[in-house]
Amino acid sequence: MDTTGPATLHENEPHHNDLAHRLNWLRAGVLGANDGIVSVAAIVVGVAGATTDTGAILLAGAAGVVGGAISMSLGEYVSVSSQKDSQHALIEKERRELQEQPEEELEELAAIYQGKGLSPATARTVAKELTAHDALGAHLSAELNIDETDIVSPWHAAFASALAFLIGAILPMLAILLPPENIRIPLTFVAVLVALAATGAVGAWIGGGSKLKAAIRVVIGGAAALVATFAIGSALGASGIV
Repeated sequence: MDTTGPATLHENEPHHNDLAHRLNWLRAGVLGANDGIVSVAAIVVGVAGATTDTGAILLAGAAGVVGGAISMSLGEYVSVSSQKDSQHALIEKERRELQEQPEEELEELAAIYQGKGLSPATARTVAKELTAHDALGAHLSAELNIDETDIVSPWHAAFASALAFLIGAILPMLAILLPPENIRIPLTFVAVLVALAATGAVGAWIGGGSKLKAAIRVVIGGAAALVATFAIGSALGASGIV
């Protein structure tokens, strides 16, 4: 006889919200790595267009890696902090409304479920049962699509963004520094564009879009950045300014 209770059925299957949350983090990681690839590649290719001095290329690339990672991390921290503050404000507002006007909030919750297709009687029953179980959680979910226990940490987001950027930046640094001088620039172009095609395809796969179109878009954008910075570096090098 199977004694498995309802609470344990499909316990190993990912819940939709949890899966969506993980996919969002993965997508952000792919985009962060993509930024690291393009930003650092553009810097080192530009410098390599002006000089063959490996020390100068290394210095510029290292500065780009550190500055880019900090910039990405700071931007993500500020963005997520603002989102977190907004979510906390909404949660406190909802908590206060439940304390001050519980009947109005119950009617509001019932109206939400009625608007989703339930009959008035069923909607009110659902609202009452959810309110009795977890009034704040029920209202946050139905009205604002917020889970009080699942608010992103700004520090986690900042660290993840910086790490993704650093991982992406490794490729152009290795591609420009390791090969001989006569092939370092074309090899960097090839390595970077192949990597961008891969990150573009992965990002599209996560979002359910066309992998080919996404890869083409990001490759064109990356190629434009590399060509532009290499042309500027070559012009400055030929002019004798640097």
